[in-house]
Amino acid sequence: MTNLVQNAIEHGGCHVILRVLQSGFEVEDDGPGIPPKERERVFEPFHRLRPRSTGSGLGLNLVQQIIERHDGRVSILSAPGGGTIVRAEFASR
Repeated sequence: MTNLVQNAIEHGGCHVILRVLQSGFEVEDDGPGIPPKERERVFEPFHRLRPRSTGSGLGLNLVQQIIERHDGRVSILSAPGGGTIVRAEFASR
C-alpha cells in the first residue's frame, strides 16, 4: 500500500484516497493518469512512464508480485474525475 500511495503522490496526485474493499483495497489519485496502452507495461521490471523520473522502475512490479503471492491480482483503472485507480483484489477463502 505504501508504494502505491507514494507513486500516486510522486506522479502528480494532489488528492490520494486509500479505499478498503470487501475483497481488497484500492488507491485512487487525481494525477495525470496512466494511458490505457501502458497499464500492463508498468508492471514490467524497470519500466517507467517517464524515463528520466526518479526510482528504479521496480515498484509496481514488486506490488504485483506481492499481491499475486497472496492469491490476488492487481489492476489499473481510470479514476472518474481523471487520474488512476490501482485495485488489489484477493480471492476469498
